[in-house]
Amino acid sequence: MVKKVVAKKIVPKKGSVKELKGLERKIGKVPKFFKELTVKDPEMYELVMKFENHIWDDGKLSRKTKKLIAIAIAAALRDQHAVRAQLAGAANLGVTKDEIEEALRVTFLLSGMPAYVYGKAQMDDVMK
Repeated sequence: MVKKVVAKKIVPKKGSVKELKGLERKIGKVPKFFKELTVKDPEMYELVMKFENHIWDDGKLSRKTKKLIAIAIAAALRDQHAVRAQLAGAANLGVTKDEIEEALRVTFLLSGMPAYVYGKAQMDDVMK
């Protein structure tokens, strides 16, 4: 007999929901592991949130520019999960498909054709 494994849904701790929504406004999409950290390791969650907020706050570079950099890096690494996560959040920050295309051209210049093709395929799939 085969046992069916059911994934347990993680419900973020009460106080962290508002904080996660704030981060979502900054980066576009909050990774699933953040929600898991609120329950599994609250101390680590607090440290990661401080770091995330520091990185994504507007400074000399806007969040939009940082998102384009993140997409290009994820494409260069050919990390499907990271590319998709960054692309999913891009539209919420006002990043256009043309801007992503241009960032991917820089990826091509520095990381080669496979990284460009990989990022472009992910973009076309996510931003249908």
